[in-house]
Formats: sequence, structure tokens, C-alpha cells
Amino acid sequence: MFKTILRCLITLLFRVEVSGLDNYKNAGSRVLIIANHTSFLDPVLLWLFLPDDITFAINTQIVQRWWLRPFLGLSHVFPMDPTHPMSLKNLLHYLQHDTRTVIFPEGRITVTGSLMKIYDGTGMVADRAEAAILPIRIDGAQYTHFSRLRNIVRLRFFPKITLQILPSTHISAPSELKGRNRRQYSGLMLANIMDDMMFATSPYRRTIFASLLHARSIHGGKHTVAADLEQKSLAYDTLITRTIAIGNALKKITETGENVGVFLPNSTKTLYVVLGLQLYGRVPAMLNYSIGSAGMAAACQIAEVRTVLTSRRFIELGKFSEQADDLNKQVNLVYLEDLAGKILPLAKLKALLQSKTAAYWYNHKEYSPDSPAVILFTSGSEGTPKGVVLSHANILANHKQVAARISFNPQDVVLNFLPMFHSFGFTVGTLLPVLNGMTTFFYPTPLHYSVIPEVAYEINATIMFGTNTFLAAYGKKAHPYDFYSMRYVVAGAEKLQDSTRALWADKFGIRILEGYGATETAPVASVNTPMNYKAGTVGRLMPHMNYRLEPVPGIDDAGQLHVSGPNIMLGYLLSDRPGKLVPPESLYGKGWYDTGDIVHVDDEGFISIRGRSKRFAKVSGEMVSLTAVEGYAVKAWPNALHAAISLPDEKKGEMVVLVTTQKQATLGDLAAASKGVAYISLPKKVLVVDSIPLMATGKINYPAVTELAAGKLSLVTATD
Repeated sequence: MFKTILRCLITLLFRVEVSGLDNYKNAGSRVLIIANHTSFLDPVLLWLFLPDDITFAINTQIVQRWWLRPFLGLSHVFPMDPTHPMSLKNLLHYLQHDTRTVIFPEGRITVTGSLMKIYDGTGMVADRAEAAILPIRIDGAQYTHFSRLRNIVRLRFFPKITLQILPSTHISAPSELKGRNRRQYSGLMLANIMDDMMFATSPYRRTIFASLLHARSIHGGKHTVAADLEQKSLAYDTLITRTIAIGNALKKITETGENVGVFLPNSTKTLYVVLGLQLYGRVPAMLNYSIGSAGMAAACQIAEVRTVLTSRRFIELGKFSEQADDLNKQVNLVYLEDLAGKILPLAKLKALLQSKTAAYWYNHKEYSPDSPAVILFTSGSEGTPKGVVLSHANILANHKQVAARISFNPQDVVLNFLPMFHSFGFTVGTLLPVLNGMTTFFYPTPLHYSVIPEVAYEINATIMFGTNTFLAAYGKKAHPYDFYSMRYVVAGAEKLQDSTRALWADKFGIRILEGYGATETAPVASVNTPMNYKAGTVGRLMPHMNYRLEPVPGIDDAGQLHVSGPNIMLGYLLSDRPGKLVPPESLYGKGWYDTGDIVHVDDEGFISIRGRSKRFAKVSGEMVSLTAVEGYAVKAWPNALHAAISLPDEKKGEMVVLVTTQKQATLGDLAAASKGVAYISLPKKVLVVDSIPLMATGKINYPAVTELAAGKLSLVTATD
């Protein structure tokens, strides 16, 4: 009777919802129930809402607390120390009597809001006992005063709590693994199960605006989420109100489903525009203004863009008048200054009222999570730009995949200098913080190498995303204390050089987390994390992603990577089929994306990039990695920038050319510094240049480098 009364009371106060009870019933009789540990309420919630009289394996330190003892007498308790071998052996014997036992693999209540360290012992017990593992996600209790997140998240008296029971699974370690290796393997498998649980139970099947409203309900309307150089902090209430206001204005000049070009810099105003377009089913097409008017015009043609939103102030400050005039011949340029003039006081009042009542009038079912949310254009490294169409669910799934592996909280400040037309800057630098309670600070360009470290210092930035090129430049220019508050520095888009990694470790005491992805993967496919890190790799694949390695002739221990998952794009928009969506497909079937990258995956799932399939040259029938050639050059001349490309060769099919900024560099010097490397794996020619062409994202512009090298070599040939 006491249990029934208490269950009714808790249900009433916290609006508790339990889902997946069929999974509980189907798990069998020998079950190890694992759950994330959010608060002191967790054992009580499981005791009240799971149907059987289950056993709790509870940390001995918790068992000794006086206020918990009365409740412990109401259920079976198995006191244990997860770090003590005898406790684990006793639990193993106990499980073999076919019991349902609850254990919290983290061993402690989270102090980050995300998963803490997962102890190997729990996985070992499940493996040895041959018990089914039943994952249960507890969500909402972390916002109660019974959690340990005071001053980290906004605590409330009675937040909604959900218990989501997932299908059971098993850990079955290979028979050849023994002792410590078997235990570590079981622990890794258990951690993967927990990561997958956190992702699978996350609400990513919604639109971005619905996610924005959900974030406000969690963190509060006054919580700051964005700022820019105007030094005006932007809170959720203001952001949603202005998004609705500009969305109402854009609704009058565009149509539902229309692709609308966005020719704007990193700023809070651009954020309003993007969210305002998405609010009513318009699709922002983010134009890469670094590629000039011809490139933007091609992008508009591919996506059938008729209207482009821009700003006179941006055009003037960025000196884009000529590009704007050229673009205006093909599309209709709409200036934000003119649009703002049409938003009268009555329209602003309407937007304010709509903001306050958005949870009621916004029709979450009207716009599908699988509808297009944004069009981003590839950098053109493969020729004509391609439009990459990402859905709302693609973007939000990628957020939840990252959140399942890396802890971030509302106190974090993201320094976002990557342009929004790049997937890294759009999905990760902009929307990830805004939709998860962090603050993102917009800086208009990543090229101010001396200024950005100072900005990081001034705003107390805790998270920064960048490319190797930019991070190397900041590291050289920055004061050793500029990044004192930084928790995470994540590198992507290009290979992180050992010299850059060592510079940040030595000068700032910061371990750069290298990741990997593509615009087509929304963009994060894998990343190193504080708990799972291996230098020289790009980390492990995100939860709920699958991969296949296509064999590549001439390469034995690696293959061409194909991936699938909820973050894979809706499809391409191509120049020969403007406006027609081409869904992803590879030799492994529909929904699979061929990355074109040659990778090695080790036993723990860490990915090492060996090169790009199109970044290989075939010299005398042998595959030569252009990425490896660049690596040799970096070791020989670490303070210079290098790019390896291939050009036709009448005798050997192709030849490798190294373009470098190292003064007086010679092939002989490179060969001397690369002892043990086969001659065929070295470039045939070395070209010294003053600068190597870069894209706006900091990546090397290989088509431009190829053109530069071909021009120089043809000039030399003509002279000879």
C-alpha cells in the first residue's frame, strides 16, 4: 500500500511516463538492468515503476547514508564497491541465480549532466553471467534538487520525468580473449550500449524550431544563448520573438518549400534569418561568398534559388558590391534593412504574443522532421559545387550523437568563427549551442589570427571548433593564457598535424580532440573524446552509425569508408539536375554514403585516415598516398604549409608534385628527411611558392593548387 501511494504521488508531482515495459517482460529471468545515474531519486523511481521486486546493487557509500536506510528496507539491496574485485564476483554469483538486478554502471551520480565513466566490471559481470542487459534511460530527474547539478543547470521542483526501457541485449566477448583484455572488451561494449541508449532515447525526431522551444522550456526564457561583436547578449525569449517576427515577414515574400539563398556573415541576425525561414517551411541555402559571384550563381542555379537575403552593411564592409551586382542579375536580392523597415510595431507585438504562446500554436506535425532544413554547398574540391540537403532530423540526430559522447552544459561558451555556409560552422558552431543551452559567440572570420585568441580570453570561451590550419595559426599568435578557460578544442575538416597537437599541449596544456566528418554526415561522423581518445586517429563512429570498408586494390590494411545512419543527408542537388533531390546510395545500398576516404579501423573502433581515394596517385601501377607525401613534408619542414597533388605523366601515368612554402626546399632534402620511405612514395617534383591557396574554411584549395602547379610546370617546360 505504501508503494502504491508513493507511486501515485510521484506520478502526480513529476508527471512520470514509463515506456517499453514489453522490453522488460521479454528480457528473461537473468537480467542485469543498467541505467544512467541522474539523481538520488533514480533508485526510488526504478523501485516504484518496474513491476517486479527487483534487487539493487548500490554503492556501499550510498547505502550508509542515514536518510536512505528506511527505503532500503523496502527492497532487496546488494551493497557493492564497483572498484573491488570481490564485490563483482559476489554479484556474478548472485546473478547466476536468475534474478533481475539493477546497477548504475557509472558508480556515481552525474556531475556533468552526461554519462560519467563506465566501469569495466559491470560489463565483465554481464559477460560471465551470460545475463541479458536491459538499458533504461532516466531523463528529467537531473533537473530536480535531488541531482548534483546545482549552478550548472536550471533546477526545478517538479520537472517531467521519463523512464524509457530499451530492448535487451547481450555482451559476448570472443572466446580467445582472456583476463584483462576480456574485461576491457566487455567494458567497451557496455559503454557502447550506454552511448546508444542515450542517443536512441533522445528527442531528435522533431523540427529545429520545435527543438528551440524545447530548449527554452528546459533552460528558461532569460537564458543567454548567443552574442556577437555588437556585444548584445541574446536570450531564448528574444531569439524566438525575433525569429517569429522575421519569419512572418519572410512568409509574405516566399513560398512553403522554397529554397531561399542566405548571403550573410556570422552574426545573430543571420541566426534570426535561418530560424525564421525554417519556422514556416522555407529552406535556407547558405551561399559560400568566398568563391565569388560565379560560384554563388552556380549554387543558386543548382538549388533553384530565386530570392537571396543579404545586408547592405555586410556588402559594404565585406566589399562584395561587385559580387552582389552580378548575383542580382540572376536572382532577387532582398536586403535585411528593407525587410526590417516593414516590420512595424504592430507586427512586433504580434511576434511577442506568438513567442509567449508558441508551445500552443506551433504545429509540430505540420512540418516533418524529415523535411529539408538547410542546403549547404560542397567546397568544390571535386569540381562543380553540389548542394547537400540536410533534414531537421539529420541535424538534431548529429547533435544528440555528439551529446551521447561529450558532456557540455549551459555554462559553456562556444567561440564560433567558422562561417555558417560550412557544415562545421552551421550545425556544430551555431545550432548545437543554441539548441542545447550553451552560448555561441559569433565572430565573422577565422582569418584574424591575433584577434581570435584575445576574443577567446575576453568571453571566457570554453569550447572551440577549428581546422588544423587555423588552430596552428592561433597557437603561434596566442598568449599562453589566452585559452585558460577552454575545456574542449575540436579539430576537423582536415588532418590535425602532430606539430599543431604538440604546440597546443605544450603551450596551453590543451589536448585537441580530432574528429572527422563531411557535409553529407551533418557533419560529425567520428570524434575523439576525453574518455575515448587515441592520438593520430579521428576517434570512433557516432552512436547508431554503421560502416563498411570497400576493398581498395594495392591497400591491404584499410578500405574505402561507406557509412549509414540517422545523420546521413537527404541527398544531393546536382548541376545536371537542378532542384531534383538525388538520395544517397553506394554499393552497399540506399541510404549509404561513400565518403571516398581510405581508412583503417582498429579493434576498439578508432578510425585512422590513410587518405582520400581521389587523393591517391597511381604511379607505375602503384598507389601513392598524397596525404602521406604531405606528412613527409610536414616532418621535414614543420613550419611551412604543404600540398601534394597529382598531374598526368606520359611515362608513369601520374606524377606526384609537392607544392610548399618552404624556401629553397628540394627533393633531395625531403628524401634525406624521409629515411626508409620508398622512392616511389616521394614526389617527383617540388615547387616552392609564396603562398598556397586556401578556402574560407582554412582547408587547402586543391583544384587551385593543381592549376597553380600545372601552370608553373608548363611555364618551366616552355622555357626549357
